[in-house]
Amino acid sequence: MFVKNKFTCRLAIQIYKMATVNFRLRSSANKNVSIYLYLSLGRGQMYQSKTGFSIHPKDWSIKTKKPKQNSAENKKVFSNLNKLEVYIYDQVNVSLANGEIIDKLWLDAKINDCFSRVKKTDRSVVANHVQYIIDNANTRKIKGSNKIGLSNKRIAGYKTFKTIIQDYQTTIKSQIHFMDINKVFVEGFTNWLINDRKYSINHAGKQIDNLKTVCRDAESMDIKTHSYSGRIESFRERNEDRHIITLSFQEIKQIKDAEIKSEALKNVRKWLVVGCAIGQRASDLLRLTEEDVRFEKGNYYIDIIQQKTKRFVTIGVLDPDVIDIIEAGNFPYPISLQKLNKYLKKLCAEAKIDEVVQGKKMDKKTMRKKLDFYPKNELISSHSFRRSFATNYYKKIPTPILINITGHSKESMFLEYINRKEDKDENANLFMKFYQDLNKEKDSELRVIRSSSSA
Repeated sequence: MFVKNKFTCRLAIQIYKMATVNFRLRSSANKNVSIYLYLSLGRGQMYQSKTGFSIHPKDWSIKTKKPKQNSAENKKVFSNLNKLEVYIYDQVNVSLANGEIIDKLWLDAKINDCFSRVKKTDRSVVANHVQYIIDNANTRKIKGSNKIGLSNKRIAGYKTFKTIIQDYQTTIKSQIHFMDINKVFVEGFTNWLINDRKYSINHAGKQIDNLKTVCRDAESMDIKTHSYSGRIESFRERNEDRHIITLSFQEIKQIKDAEIKSEALKNVRKWLVVGCAIGQRASDLLRLTEEDVRFEKGNYYIDIIQQKTKRFVTIGVLDPDVIDIIEAGNFPYPISLQKLNKYLKKLCAEAKIDEVVQGKKMDKKTMRKKLDFYPKNELISSHSFRRSFATNYYKKIPTPILINITGHSKESMFLEYINRKEDKDENANLFMKFYQDLNKEKDSELRVIRSSSSA
């Protein structure tokens, strides 16, 4: 065992002396029965697990708490129990010195480790069930559809959630079981996410959503869960606290007209021009090639199957700059999302997109996003493309058409996305405008017909 200093060494020795390992039988039946290992760590911490060995009670020594050595088979069991005893003492020493959690699951695992046995997973533990979901991701049914297979992004989300749960287990020094998920637990977990880990409200809320989802999944597989798990409440940042960074039509034109020398930045500018014109997620945008563009009946169309929603979307292209890119055979070349975001900030800086606005930016010291005032070019990201499209065309194009392009399932989600409240007066004004335009067309048709009749 490795110790870092004299204090750790003394602590390890104290822990070693505090732990007690014993073996017992829990039955006196006239047949072979299981041998149990009892581990006591003091302060009421006692755990027991089957060793995987059995013996007839008549061959068990109450005095030594081990098999009598009256046969070759019993001698072998005796030797294995001695080996296990030494191993458990050593592992207790190491685990407690490292601040690891010791409970029945730990004991089960260490017994299996000692004899290189295949481990059995206790699915009542939240982290274990999350791993089960990850391991079976390709056959998981997608909610609300007849398709199977979780997306790579969703799998990554589950992996992050599992790590967070394991970190919280280390903090509270206890394995988290589904029966532990009561109101007190959820409130404590939420407090830890926001105040200790310094996660944003939205990121913390996402982890609570994940917790609720995993609990529901476990319940659907007949794993016992606490009754409160079905009443876990989601939360997210208040609209007034959200800071959405977009580019106006004027700022997009400013970027288009800027003198840029770097070929890499020119390529990013093309992605920006296309992205702000078609309103797609960066994951879908960066997969586009010239083959996704078709020309039909005098118009250009871009066909996309959105990765997140699996919806097939067709966007009509009218932006003259996008048309120029297409007709010149000058479509932007592929780039990673990470590089796109890096170069995008440089591009906007060179284009003088430097209005000071409030937003959140990663603080290198805390590695958390910090709310402050920054030049807009420091806050721009690829996500600004889709939000700029939605914001710029809102109320200029009917919302149902916009949400069909962006992929939002409801108008309420779309409005939340651009941080707008439903304006009923504006909706009424828009209806009247379309009504007047429609009637102007009808009046024009009637005048043509009357003129033709009088002739």
